[in-house]
Amino acid sequence: MKVLILKKRKDFVRAAKGYKSVMPTLILQAAQSLSMRNKEVLQDGCYLGFTATKKLGKAHLRNRTKRRLRAAARLCFPELAKAGLDYVLIGRYNTADAKFERLVSDMKRAIGTINSQIEAEETAHHEISDDCAD
Repeated sequence: MKVLILKKRKDFVRAAKGYKSVMPTLILQAAQSLSMRNKEVLQDGCYLGFTATKKLGKAHLRNRTKRRLRAAARLCFPELAKAGLDYVLIGRYNTADAKFERLVSDMKRAIGTINSQIEAEETAHHEISDDCAD
């Protein structure tokens, strides 16, 4: 799967209103992609954004946090992410210092949680539409 980078503020804000999974080392947010930037990417790809707030510390800590999130995302997202979604990874206070294996496992669990939330919502919509059709 192709993973592209989110850059626009409106995409980050939209993801914040969507699905959310909080893990000890990171927060993952996701929303359906409304982007018409690249229609062929939406069928076999997703967008991914990274953020680290000033609460984490000085610039070198925020940069290290985002660098570690990007490295872990390179391992997890191509195989686990759903196509047509915008994801945002938010660093937490211990992201820069946590063991990398822990960061990767938390990221995999967060992606799984978001995927199950989306699948549950899709099945609920299908059941409602089936009831309305009868």
